[in-house]
Amino acid sequence: MSKRTVKNATAMPREGLAKEAQAQGEVEDEEVAKVASKAQRGKRSRAATVEEEARPEVTTTTEPAIEPVALAKPGRSTSTPMTTARTLPLLVCSIGNPGSTYANTLHSAGHTVLNKLAERLGYGPFHKERELGNGLVNRPAITGSTGDWTLWQSTSYMNESGKGVRAAYTAWSKHIPVGEEGRLVVVYDELEKPLGVVTVRTAQGASAKGHNGLKSIMASVAGNVPFVRIGVGIGRPVSRDSEEVARYVLRKMEGTERAKIEGCVEEIVAKLRVIEKG
Repeated sequence: MSKRTVKNATAMPREGLAKEAQAQGEVEDEEVAKVASKAQRGKRSRAATVEEEARPEVTTTTEPAIEPVALAKPGRSTSTPMTTARTLPLLVCSIGNPGSTYANTLHSAGHTVLNKLAERLGYGPFHKERELGNGLVNRPAITGSTGDWTLWQSTSYMNESGKGVRAAYTAWSKHIPVGEEGRLVVVYDELEKPLGVVTVRTAQGASAKGHNGLKSIMASVAGNVPFVRIGVGIGRPVSRDSEEVARYVLRKMEGTERAKIEGCVEEIVAKLRVIEKG
């Protein structure tokens, strides 16, 4: 808008006030005339006339109700500015068994979930970083709406997961600014839970329930690094025989099973957003 347009826009309310004041003045002049005619019976008081003439200045003070001031300062808001709470950086680790032999098995469901999570967040491909426990790492190019989430996949066997997780967390936490803190999150397969059901546990020292990966991590970081568990249900075979259970968790997922496992990613994203708030 040009300066001329702004000037005209701001002048309109004042012209309206001038006309209103003129109209009110004409009405009040009639009232003064009546008072003057009555005053002819007695002594005309100049002080009374001055008081009647001064009265319109009191009754026409209506500018605060129009409030044209906002036009003089465009872009400035009188509302209280909102503050954005700082979120915590997350190291999200998945555990499973390495190699193509165990890829897409139920026991490596954590890796399947992290692959889908990276896709959902728009991250690039995973790459190995020796510094972070020789794990496969993925992170955002620029921290933004997805949060500061580093994704890490273990390249060790399940029962040896703890060493890699500890090394990754130790190296990762060195890049967190002094005075701030991050969160370690472990994504794993959870037997007994229905396929694709997500469970979050923040309590420390809870039972590993026979999960060798969790046992290894607890032995490596217990007491030093608190971590959040995100379990992804993989169901359970009808038989309780240990060999049957082993065959069940180490077999390749069927298409419908994988779809359910990957389908829980949106829920996991929502859980991570809660965790990053502390």
